[in-house]
Amino acid sequence: MNIENEINQITGFKNLELLAKQVVEGFISGLHKSPFHGFSAEFAEHKIYNNGESTKHIDWKLFAKTDKLYTKRYEEETNLRCHFIIDNSSSMHYPKLKEFHIDSLNKIGFSVLASAAIMNLMKRQRDAVGMSIYSNEYEFYTSEKGSERHHQMILQKLNEALLSSKEKIQTNTYEHLHLIAEKLKRRSLVFLFTDMFQNDTEAEKLFEALQHLKYNKHEVVLFHTFDKKREMRFDFNNRPKRFVDVETGAHINLYAENVKEAYEKAVTDYFFELQLRCAQYRIKYVLADSNESFNKILTTYLVERQKFG
Repeated sequence: MNIENEINQITGFKNLELLAKQVVEGFISGLHKSPFHGFSAEFAEHKIYNNGESTKHIDWKLFAKTDKLYTKRYEEETNLRCHFIIDNSSSMHYPKLKEFHIDSLNKIGFSVLASAAIMNLMKRQRDAVGMSIYSNEYEFYTSEKGSERHHQMILQKLNEALLSSKEKIQTNTYEHLHLIAEKLKRRSLVFLFTDMFQNDTEAEKLFEALQHLKYNKHEVVLFHTFDKKREMRFDFNNRPKRFVDVETGAHINLYAENVKEAYEKAVTDYFFELQLRCAQYRIKYVLADSNESFNKILTTYLVERQKFG
């Protein structure tokens, strides 16, 4: 749906890398209040000690400060490969924005900045990152690498995604996921950012594609990106409005209050069904409200990173 006026000139983030760094630093500064207390100290150089590992590399000085066991990491220990998948269909560009900053994000803006923030953490951990971006076509793919040049190239492609707002562009996410599953040759942690606007038939095919990734031994995290205020609570005043499907051009004229209750129930039921299906296939399901902070996203990354090894 779209009730915004057309905005012709869009500018992306002025400095996506710097903004992602600020997001991460704010997140790390709060880690002492979370189960990840200790990560903020020498973040790139330590990992949690697991029972049964050699005690040779335990950092006893850090243990004295935190009362937790961490082992020193070395550059050659890089072992995580992460692949981001970004849905760049028309619905992800709702609501239309002219400028992007941390307090003004639509779904694609949230997905881009969230991905850049995770990449910032990965750089600190010396991990390898790859990316796919799709709409009605497979727009971009790069395999997992850890170099600075590679990171800069991906950041540029992420910013370009903000500028590629297209009208009436639909996508079949499942088709692209099957292609990506075939391209990923080594076991990876896969992050999918999508608003899950699929009909029932497409949703079934989508989960078949996600199973394809799981069958190939990848760990999959679905960040269900949505705008809670507009798309879940249907928070519009009761003046007559025309709601337009940005992917098909279909429209309907109505008073929001006349359908609000039924609409909210239908959306809540749909979200619950998605959660059940993800649990069934052992896919991590994370609700990602574009109006909220990135703490949930970054915490999910840390949890999945620890489990991945």
